[in-house]
Amino acid sequence: MMQKKAIQNEFAECPSKVDRDEMATVAGRDILERLLAGYDGPVAVRLWNGERIHGEADAPCTIAVHHSSVLRHLVLHRDLVHLAECYMAGDLDAEGDMESLFDLTEHARELRLSGLEKLWMLRQAFCLPRQRPAGSLAVRDGKAVRCHNTKESIAHHYDVSNEFYRLWLDPEMVYSCAYFRDNDQSIAEAQRDKLDYICRKLRLEPGQQLLDIGCGWGALAIWAVRHYGVQSHGITLSEQQYRYATERVQREGLADRVTIELRDYRELSGEACYDRVVSVGMFEHIGVANFPLYFDTVKRVLNPGGLFLNHGITNDTGWQDTPITRFMNRYVFPDGELARISTVENAMEQAGFEIIDVESLRRHYALTLRHWVRVLEAHKQQAVAMVGEATYRLWRLYMAGCAYYFDEGSTNVYQVLAAPAHQPLATPLRRDDLYKQDAG
Repeated sequence: MMQKKAIQNEFAECPSKVDRDEMATVAGRDILERLLAGYDGPVAVRLWNGERIHGEADAPCTIAVHHSSVLRHLVLHRDLVHLAECYMAGDLDAEGDMESLFDLTEHARELRLSGLEKLWMLRQAFCLPRQRPAGSLAVRDGKAVRCHNTKESIAHHYDVSNEFYRLWLDPEMVYSCAYFRDNDQSIAEAQRDKLDYICRKLRLEPGQQLLDIGCGWGALAIWAVRHYGVQSHGITLSEQQYRYATERVQREGLADRVTIELRDYRELSGEACYDRVVSVGMFEHIGVANFPLYFDTVKRVLNPGGLFLNHGITNDTGWQDTPITRFMNRYVFPDGELARISTVENAMEQAGFEIIDVESLRRHYALTLRHWVRVLEAHKQQAVAMVGEATYRLWRLYMAGCAYYFDEGSTNVYQVLAAPAHQPLATPLRRDDLYKQDAG
């Protein structure tokens, strides 16, 4: 009752501050203290005047709000995507461990305000400046290219710059989760182990024909040729990946054994063309509605008795309309759509596949993303010079957030090994062969 009366009194009397800057500071402080009431996590918050509103000075992560208009927009529009846009534009910063920032999401999700508190918030927000300072959100907006797995949607993410990716990826240029022996293994060794692990799961043998759908910069296609003696055919929709992979194949003298094409999987021709098919990190662009076409295509081009390994990200709810999914589709992956692993398995079985092996690698992806974020942050100046401040901030935010959700468990990544149903299997009775000495 006393709290309600205090709120009513505050709402009844407008602060009589002559200094607008001071009025904005008071309003901002009040808003944040109310929003963060009860939060005791690792994130601290600092105002534009240097005043720490919440948390300890040595907090793992500190949100530095540079402009009071950020809070006005947050209260009036209640859109977390706007906060991400403010970070990309430089109106607020996340200092320290970026991943810790996402600890606030659970608090925000559970925050409940009464009608009177909401009115009080609105009143405080109107005391803040209406306009944000002049700034430029110089990052590409992908909302206009929402069709799944098109050259435009793929280019939005993968054609940022080969040099940008080379800055923080491993020497093989593998842009999918590594396979770690332990927490201290280097990303370069763990990625080589992942490439070899996939080849072992596929039970590759010399002379086999391997199709790599979404081959990226060519690492797996080349690894399979060098270490397992197969013929590799990689396809990608990224112009820059295609150029890089083609140049690498030529440079390493593998043109007679590795073919890289700029091609859509839907344009694959023929039947029973390949002994093995693999797809790593491309599946997220397919779209759930296109699962039947995708798996039917793989089944058509796979030889009888062949093997198919699909490595893709899933989540535990399907792709629902949330601030995070809206942000991802607008700025990161315009065509991104995740499904539950049960949905993926069902679609594979509907297409006529027998599922042989399913393995979760989500902890490996959390470790991988943390490696990427650390290296990107260490090369901030070079990254900004290549792609601009906003794009650097976007990748830092998106990868740190992914690390958080892989660690938390709502996002996962699975390798699913399958074969055409009702046919002899090309796998041994036991899995011992998968755990021989890794390639690192």
